[in-house]
Amino acid sequence: MDRAREVALKVLYNIDKNKSYSNIALDGEIKKNKDRLNEKDIGLISEIVYGVTTWKLTIDEIVKKYSKVKMKKISLWIINILRMGIYQIVFLDKIPKSAAVNESVKLSKKYGHKASSSFVNAILRKVEKKDYEDFFEIKNDIERISKTTSMPEWIIKELLKEKDEKEVEEICKNSNKRPKISIRINRLKTTKIKLKEEFKNKKIEIEEGILDDFIYLNKVKNIENLDLFKEGKFTIQDEVASLPSIILEPKEDDRILDACSAPGGKTTYIAELVNDKADIKAWDVHEHRIKLIQENAKRLGINSIKTEVKDATRLDENYIEKFDKILLDVPCLGLGVLKRKPDIKWQKNSEDVLEISKIQLKILENCSKYLKKGGKLVYSTCSILKEENDEIIEKFLKNNKNFHIEKIKFCIENYFQKFIKENGMLSVYPNDKTDGFFICKIAKN
Repeated sequence: MDRAREVALKVLYNIDKNKSYSNIALDGEIKKNKDRLNEKDIGLISEIVYGVTTWKLTIDEIVKKYSKVKMKKISLWIINILRMGIYQIVFLDKIPKSAAVNESVKLSKKYGHKASSSFVNAILRKVEKKDYEDFFEIKNDIERISKTTSMPEWIIKELLKEKDEKEVEEICKNSNKRPKISIRINRLKTTKIKLKEEFKNKKIEIEEGILDDFIYLNKVKNIENLDLFKEGKFTIQDEVASLPSIILEPKEDDRILDACSAPGGKTTYIAELVNDKADIKAWDVHEHRIKLIQENAKRLGINSIKTEVKDATRLDENYIEKFDKILLDVPCLGLGVLKRKPDIKWQKNSEDVLEISKIQLKILENCSKYLKKGGKLVYSTCSILKEENDEIIEKFLKNNKNFHIEKIKFCIENYFQKFIKENGMLSVYPNDKTDGFFICKIAKN
């Protein structure tokens, strides 16, 4: 029996049974079996786990079409064996369909019984002979987009409030694409030219990023094990996630607050942009996440960040009008980063939109009070729903007449210019290059 597929099965079972996050379950199982796995095995395990998690809704629709047994009556082991088999048959060109079927049947003999293996074999043989379009019975456009792009209907309905059907389908398709590995060069420790040369010496393929401080790495594995990473010469960060730090326009000697800072990607970039010469406060509500900020700052050689465990939803009178610049990358549903975190699709629902938007508005209301007169605040999310973004800003400005939107201008000659809306806010939807993101800059009169 194939060791890699068995490990992938255990990861998927753990995700379903214990509601684990795919990246945590995957890392744990690989560490447990590291002596018996080679690099090719780890690549296949990751491919299957992330692929099945991303395409779960679509794959389950295929199971329902060919199974006479209802999903809830099939054991979790067998469901995940079927999902793995269907993912390999339908979505992976390099794996022979016969191998996908045979290995799935072997797994079902070990994790089920004789009837289970016959059941798995029968379904996968049917799937093997069909084209993608034959798998679905479609009643309407929402159902069509949902089943063919593996996106829950509630997300599609939310997106249709602002976008047309064609745009929504494109967003859903882009949310399934594998993200590129984007890294930010630490200008405190190296230069772009030097770092590119070091990657070249290590035979790592690179390509230029959109922004000056970024490059993409191709065909690289275990990136955090590279000595260049450990030496703090770069940070793994999607380019669009760096924009709030740039748009904040931090200056040396500014007093800056990042109120929802962990794990510190944006905070450390602020420090790099000001040559580590500002007074930067970094807050998070959890102690263990504060440690992540500290570890990142230490690795990058940054000394200007002072961390504090603090809940941004609670007003602290001691900080009223103390900061020149404030970054609020608030908690959100994260629907802009589904290509990196596909689990989100299955863990959130429409009721969560109202709950998270209340928290977002509360943080903005509180933290805006910490801004000095004439100060600037950047509000951002990695989500793409209007309720978490534009509507939060509109509600805030309605109740706070001493603030106004400052149109984002930093990237007029840049790729991101096309994402700046008439109201001055920036909305990026998942695309070939980046994740989805929302950013608004607010000034205090």
